[in-house]
Amino acid sequence: MASLWESISASGPVAGVFRGRSHSVALQDLAGSSILGGNLESFRGRSVLLATREQLATAIALLELDGVARRLVLCTPDLTPEHVAAVSATAEADCVLDSVAAVPVPQTFERRTTETTEWVLLTSGTTGMPKLVAHSFESLGGGLPRQPVSTKPMVWSTFYDIRRYGGLQIYLRAVLSGCPLVLSSAGEPTREFLARAGAAGVTHISGTPSHWRRALMSGETALIAPEYVRLSGEVADQTLLDNLRAAFPQARIAHAFASTEAGVAFDVNDGLAGFPESLIGDSAGAVAMKVKDGTLWVRSQRSAMRYLGNTQTPIGSDDGYVDTGDLVELTGGRFHFRGRKGGIINVGGMKVYPEEVESVLNADPRVRMSLVKARRNPLTGSLVVADVVLTESAGAADVSTADQIKSDLLSACRRTLSAHKVPALLRFVPALELNSAGKLVRPGA
Repeated sequence: MASLWESISASGPVAGVFRGRSHSVALQDLAGSSILGGNLESFRGRSVLLATREQLATAIALLELDGVARRLVLCTPDLTPEHVAAVSATAEADCVLDSVAAVPVPQTFERRTTETTEWVLLTSGTTGMPKLVAHSFESLGGGLPRQPVSTKPMVWSTFYDIRRYGGLQIYLRAVLSGCPLVLSSAGEPTREFLARAGAAGVTHISGTPSHWRRALMSGETALIAPEYVRLSGEVADQTLLDNLRAAFPQARIAHAFASTEAGVAFDVNDGLAGFPESLIGDSAGAVAMKVKDGTLWVRSQRSAMRYLGNTQTPIGSDDGYVDTGDLVELTGGRFHFRGRKGGIINVGGMKVYPEEVESVLNADPRVRMSLVKARRNPLTGSLVVADVVLTESAGAADVSTADQIKSDLLSACRRTLSAHKVPALLRFVPALELNSAGKLVRPGA
């Protein structure tokens, strides 16, 4: 099986460039030199923990080490030292790469690929020890187009960290199609990132719905003029899709569904939330989906191979389907996501899906984003509470206006939702926390 480097060089001269926050590297410069230099051979056949701070270093290391290392373990910089140690032990890492030189070191060397490298990704959205999910390069990139993808130049960018599944998919799309890739940086202000992406002429850009809500909230979306805007990783509600359409009228707005274990299931390009019922059904193709007990299951040629470590949990069932843990509901010939199985709030024995309540709150034009969670209650077990981030203009309102907004939001919930789903407490907050995967940090998730 061809390595990543062999795949991009098979079609002719290597194209593309990685653009980081402070410097860039043209892939062609790596064709006859190595940023890892004489150390490259020291990684051969080993399990390498990639613990680089900057994404640019990771982007280069993946190219250099696929086909050389036995295993590549992608660690994000937000991991605690305890988790890094546990990940290292579970992955049987025998070396760590924590930095990469800024520019290639010219030297004559033979790039030899002797290993079928295993790529190990960490699951996101957990407060405890993440699971380690093993993929092959083929399961990660096997369904993606190889260069040349088109005669029209494309420039990719993503809010995601490329060490997470969603970001890695964009990384591979760019590399395999020979396109430039503008990488984000941890802690980088939204305006600075969008300005860099705009200066590079970004045409295709992706992120989670929370990433995009933050971008809209920044008021700086005019810094980019993409042809294609992609969302994945969280529920994309209709209000957000409509707001992105208004911000980027020239762009195609798409939302995709994927998970670290199941791989990419589909993308939807019709501008509507949810996905058509016609996508469900057993299929002999690359991807098949079914709904079982209200949960979406996916069978794909791009599913992960296994978990690492002591867990005995298989990736998929005997028939090859992977339980995504995402709850869906059919309405009017279209399935809509209702939330995660583990995220249900129990109010006196009745279920509340946080994302369903958030969708109602986010539909108000004065709301930029919201987070619905549980608060313990001795009578009902839990109550529904909501934190809401208002748009800049609404957030600057006086107390009486703020009280009216709160009243309007609760009235909308009462009109739309069952009584037990209406927030018992609603408060306005200046911001909501995102994890390294660009998703809202949900208590206990």
